[in-house]
Amino acid sequence: MLKIPYEFWIGWRYTRSGRGRQRDRFISFIAATSMAGIGLGVAALIIVLSVMNGFQKEVRDRMLSVLPHIEIYPVSGDRGAALADWQELVAQARKHPEVVAGAPYVAAQAMLARDQVLRGVQVRGVEPQPERSVSEVADHMVAGSLDALAPGSYGVVLGRALAQGLGVGMGDPVLMLAPQGSVTPAGFTPRMRQFTVVGIFEVGHYEYDSGLAFVNVDDAARLFRDSGIGGVRLRIADMQQAPRVARELAQGLPPNLIAADWSRNNRTWFAAVQTEKRMMFLILALIIAVAAFNLLSSLVMAVNDKQADIAILRTLGATPGEIARIFVVQGALIGVIGTLLGVAGGTLIAYNIDVIVPAIEHILGIQFLPKDIYLITELPSDPRLPDIVTIGVTSLVLSFLATLYPSWRASRLQPAEVLRHD
Repeated sequence: MLKIPYEFWIGWRYTRSGRGRQRDRFISFIAATSMAGIGLGVAALIIVLSVMNGFQKEVRDRMLSVLPHIEIYPVSGDRGAALADWQELVAQARKHPEVVAGAPYVAAQAMLARDQVLRGVQVRGVEPQPERSVSEVADHMVAGSLDALAPGSYGVVLGRALAQGLGVGMGDPVLMLAPQGSVTPAGFTPRMRQFTVVGIFEVGHYEYDSGLAFVNVDDAARLFRDSGIGGVRLRIADMQQAPRVARELAQGLPPNLIAADWSRNNRTWFAAVQTEKRMMFLILALIIAVAAFNLLSSLVMAVNDKQADIAILRTLGATPGEIARIFVVQGALIGVIGTLLGVAGGTLIAYNIDVIVPAIEHILGIQFLPKDIYLITELPSDPRLPDIVTIGVTSLVLSFLATLYPSWRASRLQPAEVLRHD
């Protein structure tokens, strides 16, 4: 039969001592507030990080509805070579088990002009049918169709915010100006071409809805022959494996071609999100740290209050280490119970935030994310086990550290000194 050390029972009893003397009740109240503080801190961390993960996932998914998982393009030299042999390049990439589709593209920057309005845009030259297999733009059309981008027709598909900014609709002409041009006796003449709006899309990401335009890949190659970058866009089965797949594909590519995954092409944004997430973790972890200081103070008060008990235990043969373990157990129990309550409460709220937030909005008559300001109108949440484990371990470590000084102080008490003054 497993024998539980007596230090555990005494520590458990001290944790529960809320009846009797007024001083005992006060110490118990301080311990309870420490437990509640630890629980609230843990729950707040789980909820906030889950919401941040949800926003990151939502934005990432909307970005990847337009962006490819992997791009293969020339790093220098003949920029049209990759575009000319794009079928062969896709066939080579498809030999990798993770690659499921590929399509050609031309990327360039340009200006769109309509009357007196000018907008800088990112232009993507695409082949409509292959493009459907590597992006979801065709599924987010609010007017027209991506299939209308026939070669030689000089049609353009605009983001909804971009179309509204230019004041154009279906069938309206817009003037596209390329960065390069020609020098004539009259001066520099930019290369330009009139395009017709044949479609409007909305993916829910303002950067792309307000600054992205699609044209046929042949039309883009002719207009941006000096400034455009031609290559291949690839889609893989698991987008999380894109960095690994890009590295493996790069090993079999010619020296003048490079394979870049979506995380590399948008590393600035993702690095900023990760930095913000770490800072939020550190800031909210201070709540747990404050609760740990409350735990330390309650244990110091408990040691001062239990000096007579400690002296009696020492005279009965208890060692300093056993005395220290009593208060370590008392503090650890408060930390463990508070952490478990925080993990349970925070996880429950994080998994049901899509129900809780609308209920609060309905009761208070407010809207946390107004539709006319935010593109995401529902608070997303994505609880992740590694985050929950990290938060729980951090809470337990801080709670354990808070028990070290009071337990050491209790072990240093001399029975003779205590009983002389008692």
